[in-house]
Amino acid sequence: MVPGLAAFTLVLLIMGVVGVLQREAVLSTIAFSISLACAHQIAGLFDISFGQGATAANYLLVCLVGAYFGSGRLLSYITKGKVQPPGTGLQKKSKLTLSQAQELNDAVPIGLVMNLLSASVLACPLLGVVPQLTHGLVPWLWMAGVFQLGVCILSYRAMDTLAATFYGYTSVLKFAEGYSLLLSHFDHKLYSPVPFPTVFSVLFFFLAMFSTQKSLAEGLYQLFYVAYCIAIAAQPLGFFQAGTQGVQVAIFVASALMLLVTLHNMVSPWRVPTGEGLLKAALTRTSHLTLRPHDKDLHAPYLGYSKYADAEVLGHGCSVLAAFAITAAVGAGGPRDVLILPVGRGTLESTAFILYGIMWTVWGLTRYGGLYGSTRGFNVAVGIICFMLFNCFVTAGALFLNKAWFAYALTFQLILISFLLDALDALPYGYDIGVTIIFGLVSFYCFLANLFNSSFQTPQLPLGDPFIKLSGFGGGRENVPHVPARKATSVQQIAEILKNGGTCGMPTDTVYVLVAACNRPDAVEKAYKIKVHAQDRPMSLWISSIKQLEPAKHLINPVLWDFMEAAWPSSMSMVIPRGPWMDCFGLGESAKYIGTPQSIAIRNPDCTVATHLIDLVGPIATMSANPTGEADTTHHNQVYAKLGDKVDGVLCDGPSPENIASTVIDCTKIESGHIGFFRVGVIPKSQVLQIFEEVQKKHMKGQENLTFEPDFLEPNEEEIKTETARPVELGPVKEEDES
Repeated sequence: MVPGLAAFTLVLLIMGVVGVLQREAVLSTIAFSISLACAHQIAGLFDISFGQGATAANYLLVCLVGAYFGSGRLLSYITKGKVQPPGTGLQKKSKLTLSQAQELNDAVPIGLVMNLLSASVLACPLLGVVPQLTHGLVPWLWMAGVFQLGVCILSYRAMDTLAATFYGYTSVLKFAEGYSLLLSHFDHKLYSPVPFPTVFSVLFFFLAMFSTQKSLAEGLYQLFYVAYCIAIAAQPLGFFQAGTQGVQVAIFVASALMLLVTLHNMVSPWRVPTGEGLLKAALTRTSHLTLRPHDKDLHAPYLGYSKYADAEVLGHGCSVLAAFAITAAVGAGGPRDVLILPVGRGTLESTAFILYGIMWTVWGLTRYGGLYGSTRGFNVAVGIICFMLFNCFVTAGALFLNKAWFAYALTFQLILISFLLDALDALPYGYDIGVTIIFGLVSFYCFLANLFNSSFQTPQLPLGDPFIKLSGFGGGRENVPHVPARKATSVQQIAEILKNGGTCGMPTDTVYVLVAACNRPDAVEKAYKIKVHAQDRPMSLWISSIKQLEPAKHLINPVLWDFMEAAWPSSMSMVIPRGPWMDCFGLGESAKYIGTPQSIAIRNPDCTVATHLIDLVGPIATMSANPTGEADTTHHNQVYAKLGDKVDGVLCDGPSPENIASTVIDCTKIESGHIGFFRVGVIPKSQVLQIFEEVQKKHMKGQENLTFEPDFLEPNEEEIKTETARPVELGPVKEEDES
């Protein structure tokens, strides 16, 4: 228990110190109390005379503080904030600036805590805290490994590829350390073959180099793991020898300092200097290297939008580890005497990586995990043949991706052949070692290229063009403007493209759409033809406000006008009768692409970016930014994935606020007092009917649209005074007058 308790004693002490600096009384009190409880528990384990009274007292303090804070929050909720005990208020405003808040990866401190925990476990024997490493320490190590897998996934969610890769690698080390200690219980002293830790140190080194773009401190911290892997390679017994444990002492201290600095910088606007921006400042002096802007809104995986960052760096890195790990010869004492772990790659999105991860796991456990034994036969061969067939599909798909991926899939097929030959007991000497080295080198290049290309905008390490290109799809990401919608200059840039006859993808209050300016008939026709099989899906007309319809107002029914004025801007599209009023938009011959011969859909979106763009361009013709029959486009990167280089620009605003399309209302019979629904979307039917009912009541009371041009002249003010001054005899109301 002591190594884990010691780690958490220090971690909670650091949390308490940061809580004091940030004036978080409740948090710091709880952190200090649990830290002291852990320290007293350690003392009680070494000497029973210390007793556990102090431990209980500290936990009692935690209970009292927690009960006070919880009761205060409950009381504040019940009284709607009128009664709030001191110290129970929640800070609603962040102390950080917007740019600082966007750069945060909240999962990083958990990863640092788990590194500190595992370092404590391995360093305690060297410091004499515990006599030796035993299997009783395995739960601490494997708990750290499990939590770091979670940190890896959350870091991908935070679009932090470098942190995700680092903690993915450290989780592998935690499982390896626990595996070694577990087998030591069965009198198996594992030795570490040189290729595995050596390759691991190379991967950590490149990762540390590229992590300096985030901060110099982070890059230096990761260099400790380079030294750790070198220490494992230098000593046959790895985790059980003093050299390796000495490096863990250094990692323990470094992790504690990084945790203190990281926690402070995450909650305070006054940051401890960590060397942020040093690499960027250095590269501004040279024109050879240009850092890629790390903007979460512009994150662009090849196949469209994802809530996770690109995980190919970790996937290819683990392929390198797996390939070089199995080049180690099995020891004379049995297969379990060699530390070769099956390394699976959970990249969350890639079928190929999942398939290869399963294959490495199965083969690692059977051949190198001691489950295979000396049996050879067709039972295992049939399963391997199935994997080979699946990989044929992956290899064929890589033809459409790039040459590097094709080489990666093809060389893995050679490894599968070596597995098959081994299962049939017909493996030529040295064949498996040769193909795994080739596969490892290809994987290492892919790892380095993805790491380099995700960090630098120019130059790029070539991955090669695809052998087979699909015309028009997935090819426009690098050739057309990819600009953030939150900048006014970006909206102006897209507006100029539309004014010059281009077509663009645009965010709305629902999903992304493909747009063209109405006063450019050639662009409207081009946009219509971009869609696949779009003949049965006409375009619609969008405006920024009802004022853009003013030139045609005298041609629009007053009830319809007031209904549009009351309902817009919103996620409502109205299908209204087609008429001469469309001639004022400059559509010309392209008017036939908008709506049907009888009606047209018109909309004023409730989206600041969209309405600002339409203000600059004028009314636009729109259609959904996806081929007919496919799902709606809910992220700007999907515009590239689905329409490719057929668009001239994309205004990028991240994920759509809604994944449901607009509500489409049938207003073709509004003169008779009826509306219908072609589609009920974001706006519910009841809300639409309520708005229409209010408009109807207005007209039933005799209130008219003041700007509507009547067929008779209104009397002037003098006539009204004269007319009202004379008494008037009221005759009986006739039927025709009432009608």
